[in-house]
Amino acid sequence: MSEQKTKKSLSRSQFLGIAWGGSLSLVFAQAAVALLKFIEPVSSGGFGGSIYAGLIDEFAINSINRILAGRFFLSRTEDGVIALWQKCTHLGCAVPWVEEEGQFHCPCHGSLFNEVGDVLGGPAPRPLDFFPIEIKSGEVWVDTSQPTERAKHQPEHITGA
Repeated sequence: MSEQKTKKSLSRSQFLGIAWGGSLSLVFAQAAVALLKFIEPVSSGGFGGSIYAGLIDEFAINSINRILAGRFFLSRTEDGVIALWQKCTHLGCAVPWVEEEGQFHCPCHGSLFNEVGDVLGGPAPRPLDFFPIEIKSGEVWVDTSQPTERAKHQPEHITGA
């Protein structure tokens, strides 16, 4: 008696099932990679880290400068500098500096803030949050990983320049 090798062949429906399962697996793997990239922490050098704002001499006294990379405004007063987060303390809208009015004006609900972030009017419950500043060799570095909440503006919130 001779032994015959039986050749198993793949039916069309089995092939399509395997192809369909493989395609779905590939789609789910791509979605998982995209999700992991989305939740990956922000790298240093951008918002959430230490931001180089510029040389202190580049900021005129009594000026407000927007620093896009850090999502804050650098306000230089006669006493020094303060980095104000652009986020309104009412509901978190981005608050622009309106040069003509000489104040920050929240477009969402009308909160008003002065050059050091104090509330001048509107529904905002407290001043704008600020970030710690370090001045090294004339360079202004702002740590955007540590926004500081405050009940009112204090002179020690300003970093001398």
